[in-house]
Amino acid sequence: MTPKEAVRTFPHRPGVYLMKNDEGTVIYVGKAKDLRKRVSSYFLSGRDVKTSALVKHIASIDFIVTISEGDALLLENNLIKKYMPKYNISLKDGKSYPLIRVTNEPFPKVFKTRNRISDGSLYFGPYPSAGLVDIYLQMVKELFPLRRCTGKLKKRNYPCLYSHIGLCKAPCVGKITEKEYAVYVDRVKEILIGDADSTAGFLKSRMEEASRNWEFETAARYRNFLTSIAAVTENREVMDYDPTARDYFACASENGATVFCVLQIRDGKLSGKELFRFRHIVDEEEALGQFFLQFYGETRLPPAEIYTGITVDTLPVTEALAEKCGCKTRMLSPSTDRDIRLTKMAKQNCLVDLDRQRSGEAAAEGLKALKEIFALPKEPQRIEGFDIAHLHGKYTTASLVSFLDGRPDKKNYRHFNIKTLHGKIDDFESMREATARRYMDLVNNNLPLPDLILIDGGLGQINAVYEILQSLGIENRVALLSLAKRDEEIYRPHCSRPVCLPKGDPALRVLQNVRDEAHRFATSFNQELRRKGTGL
Repeated sequence: MTPKEAVRTFPHRPGVYLMKNDEGTVIYVGKAKDLRKRVSSYFLSGRDVKTSALVKHIASIDFIVTISEGDALLLENNLIKKYMPKYNISLKDGKSYPLIRVTNEPFPKVFKTRNRISDGSLYFGPYPSAGLVDIYLQMVKELFPLRRCTGKLKKRNYPCLYSHIGLCKAPCVGKITEKEYAVYVDRVKEILIGDADSTAGFLKSRMEEASRNWEFETAARYRNFLTSIAAVTENREVMDYDPTARDYFACASENGATVFCVLQIRDGKLSGKELFRFRHIVDEEEALGQFFLQFYGETRLPPAEIYTGITVDTLPVTEALAEKCGCKTRMLSPSTDRDIRLTKMAKQNCLVDLDRQRSGEAAAEGLKALKEIFALPKEPQRIEGFDIAHLHGKYTTASLVSFLDGRPDKKNYRHFNIKTLHGKIDDFESMREATARRYMDLVNNNLPLPDLILIDGGLGQINAVYEILQSLGIENRVALLSLAKRDEEIYRPHCSRPVCLPKGDPALRVLQNVRDEAHRFATSFNQELRRKGTGL
């Protein structure tokens, strides 16, 4: 499967993609809100010179699914620094994201930084949006009267201006004790670790009150504070500052297929994902123990901690790993929010891979069944489907959808405004016009024909289209079928007896997918024309 073909199996989920060359070297790392849409865009026509040069060197593309787009952004940054990809270095190498630091001193300060110092301070983040961090810190200044002076706290005879305007409790002149000051600091910490309900409720009530009083600028400021709280408390699975080396394992099985996923945390950063596929695993617990002993060895030593959501007898496995690798490790069940989230993320990557396997195998099985059932010369790699939509004879349109290897190939979708009916309702003639325009163009320009044409309808529709194919001299070069909605009957040209496949048959599922997509595409275009025609 080529990289372009593989992208059609990518999920519509946020994540990071890694493009590799023939030698398996990562040459580009990118992040996406929607992995399939973003990576597919690299293979569209009209690319710029830089993108064309990149695409020429792509041999394979891997991806890691993340919980959110923010996590994808941070993971992209980690992986760029790890792999130093050729096509990333000039733009993104060395980039760091902001942190919030709570200093380690009797009267701590809270501020934004991009550097981490091992002095006992607490660090929260990183955060992909520096602007939202600034808004959050502005809220901290307004709600919590913490000190703002630079350097270490010095005793003064008189407080600074911030104390006079109510923005600092002036610990420099002893107006607040360490215990009283710690209450404010603890509240800031609670918000940063996710316990922000009370503060968010307070801000929301202030926002609503300001809005009722027509103080819209003030209301907008409180709204921005609420947004910033959501940003700084959003889960960050891909980076923390725990130096302990950790691996997170998950497993998922379906219909005899099993996938193991390993997420590796090194130096507090998610540094990579590995997937392993197996067949016919009966006992996940037993299989996981075997997997650990095969996965770790002299060239891949186990980390200090291994987390898995599967209940296993840890003692025999850890003893075997210690004997094999000469180092100790602990196997743990996830209990903290961080470990539960990372184990969940590993599980999601397993499920995505199973889904890719399932859809690919189902499509392959369906295409093979179509070839056998209808005696086609080969499996129908390219299928084109047609449907008609209209509103009482107005805005009549035809849709053409294209499927490649059993999956939608949307760049080859087409719409046709039907021009020959002049308000009449005639699905046969509409189908004739749409297919004539499509295949006359392919024949005249010597372009490849599809392996199979699928018409939405019954015997009348398929015979109408067959006449068009005959007039173009291609009736023996492309297979033709129609699928009637009512009883899912499959017709062949000039054959009044339909083929009725059982519900769930792989061949029928392929045809249903093409028919349903053609119907959706025709209806959406017809609705667009109606809106334009009515001015709505």
